[in-house]
Amino acid sequence: MGQTSAVYITGCGAYLPGAPVGNDEIAAHLGGTDPATTRRRARVLAANGIRQRHYATGTGASNEELAAEAVGRAVKDAGLAMDEIGMLATGTTMGDQLVPGFAAMVHGRVGGGPMELLSAGGVCASGLAALKSAAAAVALGEHARAAVVGSELVSRVLAEPRFAAGGRPTADAEFLRWTLSDGAGAVVLSAAPRADRPSLRVEWVRSVSYAHERPACMRAGEGWLDAPSAAAAEAAGLLRLRQDVAALPALVRLGVAQARELVDLATIDHALIHWSAETFRNRIFAEIPDLSEISFSNLATCGNTGAASIFVMLEEAWRTQRFQPGERILLAVPESGRFTMAFALLTCVAPNQLLSELATVWSEFEARLAQVPIVRRIEDGTATVQDYRALLLHLRQQVVEGGRWISRAASNFSAERFELRSAAILHAAEEHRDFLLLERDHAATGGTGIRDARKNAGSEALSAFILQQASQPDPVDLLGAMFVIEGLGTAKALGWARMLQDRLGLGDGQVSFLRYHGEHDAEHVGELHKLLAVTRPGDVDGIVRTARITARLYALQLEEIG
Repeated sequence: MGQTSAVYITGCGAYLPGAPVGNDEIAAHLGGTDPATTRRRARVLAANGIRQRHYATGTGASNEELAAEAVGRAVKDAGLAMDEIGMLATGTTMGDQLVPGFAAMVHGRVGGGPMELLSAGGVCASGLAALKSAAAAVALGEHARAAVVGSELVSRVLAEPRFAAGGRPTADAEFLRWTLSDGAGAVVLSAAPRADRPSLRVEWVRSVSYAHERPACMRAGEGWLDAPSAAAAEAAGLLRLRQDVAALPALVRLGVAQARELVDLATIDHALIHWSAETFRNRIFAEIPDLSEISFSNLATCGNTGAASIFVMLEEAWRTQRFQPGERILLAVPESGRFTMAFALLTCVAPNQLLSELATVWSEFEARLAQVPIVRRIEDGTATVQDYRALLLHLRQQVVEGGRWISRAASNFSAERFELRSAAILHAAEEHRDFLLLERDHAATGGTGIRDARKNAGSEALSAFILQQASQPDPVDLLGAMFVIEGLGTAKALGWARMLQDRLGLGDGQVSFLRYHGEHDAEHVGELHKLLAVTRPGDVDGIVRTARITARLYALQLEEIG
């Protein structure tokens, strides 16, 4: 880990369960058809402006399933696989169970590999709290990519008879009943912008609580631990959501004041604001009239999905291409739980030309690798132990040279390119002994004589080319070589290790080199993307050319194995 770097939203996903439920259909899902309830429902719906919403009741889905579906869609939208995600951060008001944490349950649903987890508690602002933590982890270089999800399944506590438990609900509780609904929204964070389309750079995320001066406005479960049983708690209505609606205007005033303190609203091009009802939107616009021209909300068509709402809004705005490069987007979530204000500022950035061209190089490289005999045998499950030993033997010669060319490159960077020099020094220190892992794997599978083997033609050409490039003044072009070599570790090494283990019955100690690079090169790629972000326009052609040559020579190295 080193200096913080930029963080980008590169994928969005949302999931609203079941068919849309119109205002005339609510009672069929939640109950409450008596005349008094019908009148209260009509008043609430007139105030909140919601025309349709979604409920998971009847679908059999759990909250974690809603969240997992949204995460899966966001990861797919980002063009990634789940095992490329290093952290999962979740926000929800009420999970499906008290223990374990909500993030762990969602991770169990989405799969992928080992990852860091964070479960943010609270109410509506918990989604942005999760975003803040995940963005910080990516910015610090702890993960190259993270997924963030806000999810709610509140309908289960709004339906009869649970909602009516403990006596006749108050008018404030009825407000929540006809306002809240189910859904999930997610985003993927990356250390680099997308190469193929715009991304959203996260400028900052801020959250502030006023609980030191404000009583709880929204609550559920008060006193449930003292009940003799869960059934008694439910019968007493202790799990019913309650809200002090009269306190909400103060929430609006605090939110407006906090927004003005954080950002010059005249510089904002889009405002996505989580308001629970149209009446509060009108109060906000009365305070800041200019927001009416730039605000976007899908409350009327998607309902109030609590912690998911801000991401559900963002997903629709992203999908419908509302944002253009250079525009600034303010996300705002005033939470009524005990008066928490959460905000985020995003900037839409254009596709990265360098990454776009490198992505083309990578596609060409993958297509070439697919035709290499040793790669085909590994990936179709026909590789032998002899094949694996041959792979290690031929790779070793290039791996030994890796520390040399990185060190040489470090010595040739000038003071003006100090970021690249520092990164090269650190990288050389981290990887100069990697060949020892490879040698141990070779010996562990019965191989001998690896240190006496000569470089094959591809290895000779690859080493000579990269060392020649590293010897140039300010060898920025070597970022192209690193893109290919580190990318190969991230994209292929772990998969190859697992395939070889499954096919040949090898233990972890026999594939440690491949597993190490598969598990750690994602962090190296994250660092590489930070370096690509500080390159100059004049660097692009050289980096891409070096990447293309490195890819061709690396493939030749593997072709020589036979």
